[in-house]
Amino acid sequence: MTRDGTDGMDGMDGEAPTLDQARRQVEHYGLEVDPQAVLVAVRLISAGARVGRAAEAHFARFGLSTGRYRLLADLEDHGGEKSPSRLAVDLGVSRATITGLLDGLEREGLIARRPSTEDGRGTVAVLTARGAQRLRDMASEHFGRLEAMVGDLSTEERTVFLDLLARVVRGSAALAAD
Repeated sequence: MTRDGTDGMDGMDGEAPTLDQARRQVEHYGLEVDPQAVLVAVRLISAGARVGRAAEAHFARFGLSTGRYRLLADLEDHGGEKSPSRLAVDLGVSRATITGLLDGLEREGLIARRPSTEDGRGTVAVLTARGAQRLRDMASEHFGRLEAMVGDLSTEERTVFLDLLARVVRGSAALAAD
């Protein structure tokens, strides 16, 4: 730990952590782990937090959050309607989170709820014309900014990045394992 109470390796304020810092931390705790692996993981966590904050600022321009956008886009990708339980599974969030997202989107008229034709007891979320229009209105700027975000990477680098990212995401289960 540094004097300010942080681990000195989050890279959020000041310079990004270095391999030397990771080595010192590992040695300090007497651990037998690869300092480079620790550095990669710490920088990835830091980068994920930064990208997450940037994404929230980006979607706020359109009156949305990342979660609300993902839900609208998922509905659009699946014919405009889906059950809340299926949305929760497909978006990787809890039913409570989906309920909150749907409540807000419904208040704004971007989605509607209706009884399910398949299960009379359940409901489905339906993308409204207003919701579809919001997606259309933001599409050019949204996708242009996404392209710009990775614009310094070649097509080959993006291909490698996607493979590496998939492997890291699979490995992220190690953080949450009991």
